[in-house]
Amino acid sequence: MPQNRQLILRPADPSEAAGIASMSRIHIEHGLRWRWTTARVRRQISDRDSMVLVASLSGERAGFAIMKFGDLQAHLYLLAVEPRYRKAGIGKSMLRWLETSCDTAGIQQIRLEVRADNRAALEFYRKLGYLALGKVAGYYERRESAIIMGKNLLEEIQAR
Repeated sequence: MPQNRQLILRPADPSEAAGIASMSRIHIEHGLRWRWTTARVRRQISDRDSMVLVASLSGERAGFAIMKFGDLQAHLYLLAVEPRYRKAGIGKSMLRWLETSCDTAGIQQIRLEVRADNRAALEFYRKLGYLALGKVAGYYERRESAIIMGKNLLEEIQAR
């Protein structure tokens, strides 16, 4: 992270939906049909069972994450960090914030999908304790496979 810049993690405001959707389009959904539109992101922001988390540095959006909370399991839909801020701990900070929220809510597991050829993302999640649970061929528009990953938060708590 650039020196003298403080990372702030906070819930997204509805006015940020278009910017978040654009980041998703550029950094996550590239090469696919655009599913995370402004309207869809705005719905997630207003959904009481979801968290749209924004990471900002000096007022500039550096990343975001969208997670849906269930009774015992959460689903991380999206997580992206602007390329110039990658490898600075922003993604890790967002994920840890979400994991702490899950822990507080009594949620025991987090699940997510990653493009099978996205080695950087797969390694990122592995380093943070996520395990590959399986592979789904054609998950993305019947063209690209996904690796299903998960983390058992209950095991992590018991290990402390």
